[in-house]
Amino acid sequence: MINLTSILDHVVYVLNTGLSKDLTYHNANHTLDVVEQCMAIAKEEGITDAQILLELHVAAIYHDTGFLFTYTNHEERSCLIAREELPGFGLNEQTIERICELIMATKVPQMPTNHLQKIICDADLDYLGRDDFFETGNNLRLELIKYNFISGEHDWEERQLNFLQTHQYFTKTSRQKRGPKEKIFIEQLVNSRSPQTK
Repeated sequence: MINLTSILDHVVYVLNTGLSKDLTYHNANHTLDVVEQCMAIAKEEGITDAQILLELHVAAIYHDTGFLFTYTNHEERSCLIAREELPGFGLNEQTIERICELIMATKVPQMPTNHLQKIICDADLDYLGRDDFFETGNNLRLELIKYNFISGEHDWEERQLNFLQTHQYFTKTSRQKRGPKEKIFIEQLVNSRSPQTK
């Protein structure tokens, strides 16, 4: 029997102790949120198979572990970590490969090719249609500035708006549950753009 609690406790401990404090978005709290949303969406989408739910759950737990070592292409590193660690938790090679396929699906721009990949992709960006959108987005802004991915406030405004305007939720659950609020946020961002970015 696979002990999901042990896997989650292990990864959360490693993330809390090993991640840079500059990762104000991609941290253990984000991982816990993605795990929660992944399981909630899967339930709403009618996923009941225990093995499939296990693979989704573990993929959500491991999807950002690569940030322990690298910012760019962290998904590939997450898969390496999963392949190294998960046999010790009793998972076989075929299961781990399916987990890695789910992890790789979260790479932006997201291009999921099956239902399970759509679920984890929507879970990973669930906050885009949630009440904590601005607070969570600010954590991402601080992180991207720290790692020199954006140059400042105006760059952030444009990138955030462009990302939202091109983003789409893939599952029926997320489109219904998060889509309407996401559209409201787009409207708010358009209306509040700085004069320099209009």
